[in-house]
Amino acid sequence: MSQTDTLEAQLKRLIVDTLALEDVSPESIDTDAPLFGEGLGLDSIDALEIALAVHSKFGVRTVANDEKNREYYHSIKSLAEFVRVKQAEAGPAAAGA
Repeated sequence: MSQTDTLEAQLKRLIVDTLALEDVSPESIDTDAPLFGEGLGLDSIDALEIALAVHSKFGVRTVANDEKNREYYHSIKSLAEFVRVKQAEAGPAAAGA
């Protein structure tokens, strides 16, 4: 699997496209860097937009007010892991969605 089609790369593109980050390229986003605060500097409105986009593209969603949401959306790496786990839980039908 090449770098351009990994789940992490897809998530980076999704975030840049969803939030219209004009000065950020997907390749410049560090997979391990925080998305909020000192990392990309995203805020809670951005988090909602990302959550909707992730649900739309990957068929997985977080639960409102889940204290683990901050963990899931900490970085591209943690978000990719969340998507993989949720898709695995949903079974093979969701993985192709």
